Amino acid sequence: MTYNPAIAIFFWVLGIAIKKVDTMVRVIPLSVHIGAQIDNVDISRPLQPQEVQDIRAALLKWKVIFFRDQNLDHQKQINFARNFGELTPGHVVFGGDDQYPEIYSVAKFRAANSNPTTPALRPWSGWHTDITAAINPPSASILRGDIVPPYGGDTQWTNLAAAYNALSSALQCFLEGLKGRHSFPTKYGEFVDSNMIISNHPLVRVHPETGERVLYVSPGFLKSIVGLAPQESIKIQEMLWEHAVRPEFTIRFKWEPGSVAFWDNRSTAHLAPRDIYDVDFERQFYRVTLVGDVPVGVDGQPSESIEGDMIVSV
Repeated sequence: MTYNPAIAIFFWVLGIAIKKVDTMVRVIPLSVHIGAQIDNVDISRPLQPQEVQDIRAALLKWKVIFFRDQNLDHQKQINFARNFGELTPGHVVFGGDDQYPEIYSVAKFRAANSNPTTPALRPWSGWHTDITAAINPPSASILRGDIVPPYGGDTQWTNLAAAYNALSSALQCFLEGLKGRHSFPTKYGEFVDSNMIISNHPLVRVHPETGERVLYVSPGFLKSIVGLAPQESIKIQEMLWEHAVRPEFTIRFKWEPGSVAFWDNRSTAHLAPRDIYDVDFERQFYRVTLVGDVPVGVDGQPSESIEGDMIVSV
């Protein structure tokens, strides 16, 4: 068979193209408004710039992204997170790991879950955006499953930009001029008393990267709407919380060993599972968070710190 240089070059270029396709990050949407699975990337190793760019783009679009079958330890989780920003201490109130201060242990019976009473459960009970009591809440959170129950223990997220967009224009305009006061729940007792954090954030914040308007109403931290009478405040809060967690805005994730969730804390709220307390299964996860910016409202006005310092990097 006669050697043909043109054919040889064609197959050489084809091979490069196939190899490039095989190494591309794959984004698989999981619902209409929120959530995507990221395939074809090993986040335990150093990432290429294009991989970081693709993962960030998926995060901004889908709000929470999931990785399966990852082999992470504390240091590898920290290394992965540093591709996307500076890391905060593990938790501004409850602290972090002695050796790895960026790591926060999300254990089944951690201090944040200690509550001697059983409050009345509402549709929005337990939903929250991480650490919105701070003047600059974390921009993102990365959670890995270490000890994962064989069943149960799912986590849910909701898209707060989609929730804002679904409001009437009249209600949007009304909310854009208001701020909400965020603080830690009093059930944390001495932990909070020794490190009080209170901030006023716009009820509608503008996402600093996408420009989206976000209904910023973390049920776990929002205590009142500034300037409204108490009865007005609670009624509007409850209406907004119920709206924000409507099923069509949400996704529910089933954890497996090696699963990792990475969510945009500026445009989501999430719900930790309660069913794990009905079984004897252990559940041990680990979280890191990225330093965030000070939220800014539609009117260009930033949040106000009432008490407590900014969250800074470790």
